[in-house]
Amino acid sequence: MNLFAIIILTALLADYLIGLLSDLLNLKTLKRPLPAEFEGVYDREDYRKSQDYTRTRIRFGIVATSFNLGILLVFWFSGGFNWLDVAVQAPGYGPVWTGLLYIGALMAGKSLLSLPFQIWSTFVIEEQYGFNRTTPITFVSDRVKGLLLSLILGGPLLAGIIALFQFSGTAAWIWAWAAITLFTLLIQFVAPAWIMPLFNRFDPLEEGELRDKIESYADKVSFPLQEVSVMDGSRRSGKSNAFFTGFGKNKRIALFDTLIEKQTPDELLAVVAHEVGHYKLKHIPKNMAIGILHTGLMLALLSLVLTLPGLFEAFYMDRMSIHAGLVFFGLLYSPAEMVLSVVMGALSRKHEFEADAWAARTTGRPEAMIQALKKLSLENLSHLTPHPLTVFLTYSHPPVLERIRAIKKIEKGNRTTAIPD
Repeated sequence: MNLFAIIILTALLADYLIGLLSDLLNLKTLKRPLPAEFEGVYDREDYRKSQDYTRTRIRFGIVATSFNLGILLVFWFSGGFNWLDVAVQAPGYGPVWTGLLYIGALMAGKSLLSLPFQIWSTFVIEEQYGFNRTTPITFVSDRVKGLLLSLILGGPLLAGIIALFQFSGTAAWIWAWAAITLFTLLIQFVAPAWIMPLFNRFDPLEEGELRDKIESYADKVSFPLQEVSVMDGSRRSGKSNAFFTGFGKNKRIALFDTLIEKQTPDELLAVVAHEVGHYKLKHIPKNMAIGILHTGLMLALLSLVLTLPGLFEAFYMDRMSIHAGLVFFGLLYSPAEMVLSVVMGALSRKHEFEADAWAARTTGRPEAMIQALKKLSLENLSHLTPHPLTVFLTYSHPPVLERIRAIKKIEKGNRTTAIPD
C-alpha cells in the first residue's frame, strides 16, 4: 500500500468514524427534556414523535453510510476500478467517450446501490411519520428526469473537462475552471425558469393580504420583487420550507404550499423577509465566489496529481488515464473537502443568523419570525437540541433554538423598525 492509498484510506475511515461519533452523541441528546421556549407549541406526543423521527433518521443514516463505505472498499481492494477501466477501454472509443463510459458506469452503479435506501427513506420512514406524499409514479419520474438532466447538462461538461486535460497541456486546469464557472453561472440563471418547473409547479402568489404585505415590504426595503411563487411541495412531502434562488430577471422566492397552509400572513412575511435578507446581504454571490475560487484551487491541484503514477498504483490500475484520475483525485481530495464543508457550514449558519436579524429588524415583528420558526420546527419534526459536534460538522442552518434566542436578543435590545443600510 503506497502513500496515496494510505492517505485516502485514512481520510475515508476518519470521515466515517467522526460521523459515527457525531451520530452516537446526537442520539444521546434525544433524552433531553423539551426546551422551555417550545412549551405550548409541542405537546408531549409531538415531542416524543420528533425524537423518534430523529432517532430513526440517524440510525438509518448510519446503516446507509456504513454500506456505502463497505461497497467502496470492497470495489477498491478487489481491483474493481481497474476491471472497469479494462472493460471500457476494449471498444477503443477514444479518451473522451471512454472517460464518459467509465465515470458514467461508476455513477450508475452508485445510483443503483443507493436506490433501495431512497425507496426505504421515502416510502417507509417518511410514510411512517406522516410526511410522504410521493407516489411511485412521481418517484420514478423524478429519477428519470434527473438522469436525463445529468446526461444533457453534465455529460457535455464532463466530456469537455476530459478533453481539456487530455489535449490542452499545462493550461488545461485554467480552461476547465473557466468552463465550469460559466456552466455554474448559466445553471443559476436558467434553473428557476427552465429546470425547477420540470419537477414542481410554481404558481404566482394570489392576490390578497399576504401578497399586499409582501409587495409593501419589498418597496420598503427596495427589493426588486419580480415574483413570489407558491410551489406544490405537498406533491412530495408534508414538510414546509421556503427558498430564494437565481439572479437577474430570473430571481425567485418560493413558498411551499404546505408552509402557506400553516402560517399566518405576518409569519409568512417574516419568512419572505428572511429570504430577502439573503439577497440584500449578498449571501448568494459571496457563496458563489467562494465556490468558484474553491473550484479553481481544486482543478490546479488536480493538474498536478494526474501525472503521478503512485495515485493510479494505489487503485491497482494497469494504466494511467484522465477519467480514472478524476475519480481518484476526488477521493484523495476528501480531507480538504471535509475541512471546507465545515468552514462552509459555519459560514452558512452565520448567514442564516444575519438573515434572521434582517427579517426581525426590517419587518419590526421579531415575534412573527420566532413563531414562524417554532411552527416550522413542529411541522418538520426538527431536532430541537442537536449535539454541538453534529451542528459543527453537518448543519447548514443553526439549530432552531439558537435562532430563536438570537432573535429574542434583537427584540430586547432594539425594538425599532429601522432598516439597515
